Amino acid sequence: MSVLVAIAITTGLLSAVWGWASIALGLLTWAGFLGCSTFFANPADGAKGLTLSIASNMSGVFWAMAIIHLSQVGGGEIWSYVVTGVISTFMCLQAKKDWLSFIPGTFIGSCATFASGGDWQLVAPSLVVGVLFGFSMKTSGLWLQAKLAKAEPQPETARQQ
Repeated sequence: MSVLVAIAITTGLLSAVWGWASIALGLLTWAGFLGCSTFFANPADGAKGLTLSIASNMSGVFWAMAIIHLSQVGGGEIWSYVVTGVISTFMCLQAKKDWLSFIPGTFIGSCATFASGGDWQLVAPSLVVGVLFGFSMKTSGLWLQAKLAKAEPQPETARQQ
């Protein structure tokens, strides 16, 4: 079985579990899938990918709330555009720090916050649990593929070496 098929199987199973768990826990299903997508899109794997994904998503939540609040302070529409531009610049510049280096994760966290109407108390845990599900989907898929690869009979020439 290929790695792709194994990860597809575990992703399908755990997506169903997430659909149920998110409702049972009162979380946003769609935001959790954004967290999951953050992990899958992150080039870092394992614990580093997990840490980078959560940190970048949470920084995005922070920046979105800053945009929401600072946009209300100034003078109208133009001010909100300026705030958005300046903060978006900082969202990119923070990538100088290794633990905030996954810029797409920052923008995903920010967009999820905007999509929720600024309900960061609900978005943040939904994203974090979603990242954990993404990690579990990939890790269990790799485990499944390795387990099944060991169980497959080896060709005669491979056994002789």
